[in-house]
Amino acid sequence: MRPLPPLLHPLRDRVFTHRLACRLGVPRKRLQASDITSLHRGLYCHGPTAPSEAAVVAGLELLHPGLHASHQTAARVHGLGLPAALQKAAELHVSRGNEQPVLRLHGTVCHRLAVHPGEVQTVLPPLDGPFEATGLRIATPARTWLDLAALLPFEDLVAVGDQVVRIPRARFEGRIDPWATPAGLSRLLDAHPNFTGIRTARAALKDVRVGSDSPPETKLRLALVRSGLPEPELQVRLDPEDQWSPEADLGYRHFRVAIQYEGASHRTPEQLRRDNRRDAQFDKARWRYLKFDSADLFDGFARACREVREALCQAQNENPA
Repeated sequence: MRPLPPLLHPLRDRVFTHRLACRLGVPRKRLQASDITSLHRGLYCHGPTAPSEAAVVAGLELLHPGLHASHQTAARVHGLGLPAALQKAAELHVSRGNEQPVLRLHGTVCHRLAVHPGEVQTVLPPLDGPFEATGLRIATPARTWLDLAALLPFEDLVAVGDQVVRIPRARFEGRIDPWATPAGLSRLLDAHPNFTGIRTARAALKDVRVGSDSPPETKLRLALVRSGLPEPELQVRLDPEDQWSPEADLGYRHFRVAIQYEGASHRTPEQLRRDNRRDAQFDKARWRYLKFDSADLFDGFARACREVREALCQAQNENPA
């Protein structure tokens, strides 16, 4: 058997269209070789690994102008936390305007939506994206939150909203401004009064807060409030006047009760050292310091609610004034 002729460099390990392959003189038989996968009619991928969702959507947009990544696909590209079932779902979600014809693509959920200016953005093309692509068209994080309103359970929708409005950490994320503000999300809802899921979105927005750094932190806060406890402050700094002072994820400053949720990122040696230094400073300041983890998330934070209630009662008994 003859070895396959090498693919031209612009197409290697990339998503590419049939149109581009023809323009570069690639014979039809070469496109049927084992190292090339047909993704959709007119869209191929070369290489041993599956292409990213972003690359596939960028390719589809070349074939079907006006299309953009949306819903779960947009959430995953933006890095918004989703429930496990949606995070792992295989199908792509794309959208185009109501004025455009219905689009049917194998393995892809195609939505037709009313889309207003500013609700779709163009980001740099993915590294494994189609050679012709000038960028990936994708729903903004705020619009993605609205699109998910008809799909997500209430608490998960609040959690995504919290991620959209949170203040990013420039050191890790390369940006200093939030994707949106609660007021901006409110204006977005006003612009789509008849959108499917609008009631759920309006209810969720009432519980969206700036300061939750992860979905588990959001769910811990909601569980505390649901159990009848006062709503905690978020990102509680030990010394509010010192920007370098250690912070707890949640807490009740008046009662000197601090609450921390520790996810997988807290298990590295470096993070453990930082956590230990933070914990020691709260202890030295005589705060009650409570820590919870994924086991508590799994049981709906029932233990967390009991322990926080006990800590608040103890603090109130010690300082009745």
